[in-house]
Amino acid sequence: MYQKNDIILYAPQGVCQIMDITKKEFNGKLIEYYVLRPIYSETALIYVPFASEQLAGKMRRVLSREEVCGLIQNMPEEEPEWIENEQSRRERYRQILSQGDRNALIRMIKAIYLHKQTLTGKGRKLHVADERFFKEAEKLLYDEFAVVLNIGTEEVLPFIREQLEPSEN
Repeated sequence: MYQKNDIILYAPQGVCQIMDITKKEFNGKLIEYYVLRPIYSETALIYVPFASEQLAGKMRRVLSREEVCGLIQNMPEEEPEWIENEQSRRERYRQILSQGDRNALIRMIKAIYLHKQTLTGKGRKLHVADERFFKEAEKLLYDEFAVVLNIGTEEVLPFIREQLEPSEN
């Protein structure tokens, strides 16, 4: 169980702070809720009922700095997850975004990025839906990395690149 002020990942909204744990009456029943505020929004609030396994199950603790650095170090080994069938790809990418699995997000980002590179080489553009999935996956992952690493979201990609550069000895 999470506590008030905990910082969590709530897929697909991203990194949130638990602002309150409260009870509200709904249809004559008293229901307990987590009240979440996305870190990068001053006004949005999300109410997550304790009793809803589907919704409460999307809440995850944020990674530690060591776990983030481990994910970054393992990025080159992550196999891209491109799915040729557009409908199957959309379904799978929606599932990845809703679950917030960081390794799956990395594979998804790599797959879309590599596919975009291939299309660009042929003078074509990435499908709008794939571009949107790419941006949503990047935001979900980078927002968490930024909070954990205590850097701005715009600094995440340079930080990743720096970590993956071969060290000069």
